[in-house]
Amino acid sequence: MGRARTLQDIRIMRFEDLLWRQERGELSQMEAASLLGVSERTFRRWRDRHGEEGSAGLRDRRIGKPSGRRAEAAEIERMLKLYRADYADFTVKHFHEHLAKRTDYKLSYTTTKIYLQRSGLVRPAARRGAHRRKRPRRPLPGMLLHQDGSPHAWLPGDERSYDMIATMDDATSELYSLFLVDQEGTASSFRGLSETIEKKGLFCALYSDRGSHYFHTRKAGGKVSKEHLTEVGRALHELGIDHIPAYSPQARGRSERLFRTLQDRLPKELRLAGVRTMEAANRWLREVYLAQHNARFAVPAEQPGTAFVADPRELWRDILCVHEDRIVGNDNTVIWRRLRLQLPPSPLRPHFVRATVRVREYWDGRLSVSLGPHRLAEFQADGSPIDVQHQPSRVTPLDATDWQGLAPARKANRADTSPAT
Repeated sequence: MGRARTLQDIRIMRFEDLLWRQERGELSQMEAASLLGVSERTFRRWRDRHGEEGSAGLRDRRIGKPSGRRAEAAEIERMLKLYRADYADFTVKHFHEHLAKRTDYKLSYTTTKIYLQRSGLVRPAARRGAHRRKRPRRPLPGMLLHQDGSPHAWLPGDERSYDMIATMDDATSELYSLFLVDQEGTASSFRGLSETIEKKGLFCALYSDRGSHYFHTRKAGGKVSKEHLTEVGRALHELGIDHIPAYSPQARGRSERLFRTLQDRLPKELRLAGVRTMEAANRWLREVYLAQHNARFAVPAEQPGTAFVADPRELWRDILCVHEDRIVGNDNTVIWRRLRLQLPPSPLRPHFVRATVRVREYWDGRLSVSLGPHRLAEFQADGSPIDVQHQPSRVTPLDATDWQGLAPARKANRADTSPAT
């Protein structure tokens, strides 16, 4: 209000000075109007009004009167009461999104923010730091994916910290996989990759931190080893997916911003949904939240099309798992981490004593035992056998023919291996 009155007084003083000069013949009406930034017709109207009423005739009659578009006091009070009752830990944007779902809520985001700040319920945001320039996104979905984990007390009423694992596309910020685990590791990485490939297909490159389940490093904080691969690194190499390490939190800018958003919103959303356990949370994330998040935060890709490649034979299922070779014992059993896996009779040979077999452990704890391309048995996580109806399933090694469709996308990816943040 004070600033508006001050600007009005300055405008009146300038007009009176230019009117005096115009009446003395120093300026034409057109020149005086141009100096004021108004039309010649407006200048004449102001001159006539000044002659009839003096300086008071030039004052803006709207100043001091309430706007006809002012929000109703009852609506503002209702909004403040709702915020105090159920949304006190929400950001203004998150709070307004929830109220916008109510068909009878009419206040704009700006009005909501202003009155929340005036009432002292929300503090104005601090000034941002130095400007940082974002790296450009990849032009096509599937060219580069980010995978990262974030420890946090995600569940309402549970102070324990769980790891949230997210797999996100660089081109669109679309989340393909999101779930909670007790602790991030090889199994959680395989789970995120499996869920993504099952939905979309094989992609070109993965960008991740240098956690011990992703890379081996000779020295803490040093360069990653390209010769000694972890199980995740081995699986990505077999699938023809480039694995790019991040060397600072700033380099993982998109993942860091994603988890800031999730840490702010998800615990509140879970509380409103009545979710209290990790199992229920993962189901809710999969069936409810993922679609809502992508509708709100995903952006269109720069170019039409996709870099994802379908794998109709689903070879990735037996690659995205832990591989270890074992020697079969005299009783046709395989020892695996305190479990004794009993191999069933097979038409392949009378027995498997002293044979070298490959044990695969999948992200959900299931196990399989194979001899060359032949699967001999499958087991639950507790070592109990699974009755496999189809006999035998093949595990065919990769060859160039299987992945020839990846060549154009991988070639495009190698042209620029610097990840986007």
